[in-house]
Amino acid sequence: MDILSLVGVILATVSVLVGSILKGSGIAALVSGAAFMIVICGTLAAVLLQTSMPIMKRSMKIVGWIFRPPGVDSEQMIEKIVSWSQLARKEGLLGLEAVVETESDPFVRKILQLLVDGGEPEVIQSIMDVEIGTREEIDTAAAKVFESMGIYAPTMGIVGAVLGLMAVMQNLADPSKLGSGIAAAFVATIYGIGSANLFFLPMAGKLKSIIHGQTKAREMIVEGVVSIAQGDNPRNIETKLKGYLE
Repeated sequence: MDILSLVGVILATVSVLVGSILKGSGIAALVSGAAFMIVICGTLAAVLLQTSMPIMKRSMKIVGWIFRPPGVDSEQMIEKIVSWSQLARKEGLLGLEAVVETESDPFVRKILQLLVDGGEPEVIQSIMDVEIGTREEIDTAAAKVFESMGIYAPTMGIVGAVLGLMAVMQNLADPSKLGSGIAAAFVATIYGIGSANLFFLPMAGKLKSIIHGQTKAREMIVEGVVSIAQGDNPRNIETKLKGYLE
């Protein structure tokens, strides 16, 4: 569990609610079905219009990473790679065949299988670089879905505010409705700016950071396995890979 993300969401919600109370507006003033429909549903509609189905599905899968990021223990992975290199020096690359079946990560299984099959270091590097690049591109595009929501939401908030003010203009003959009408109009602006800057944009930033970390971890694995294929000394491999931890 990512405690910072959980605290961030709670603090963001509390800051708006308590701020509204301290300003004298009250929580009830923030409740508006019309503002929700215009801002949140309108933002979702805009994102659906610009996003392909595979990317949208991927974004729904990775949103959970904000609270439970897929952890990669780099130090443990370095130990495993060093042990693979030691085994390869003792028994040859075919000695790693049994290791392939024990790995649960498809990425690790694939690169180990390439190694066991006798792939040249350049070939292994080329194949896995393509996979790393493709994964990063797809996941980044999925993260940008939330970034797009953060861009559209404030604009939809302005649309909601304008529509609310139009409704107020229609009731100028009744001064008793002006105050509440104007207040309701600006709720949409709060929904738009608040959701963008407190949730959507931070979510996109967090996901991009996680994706970057995953890419670096995969690059480290590729570097280690290619070094094994080149017959590098296990101690030199360990020293090289520890540079990724810094």
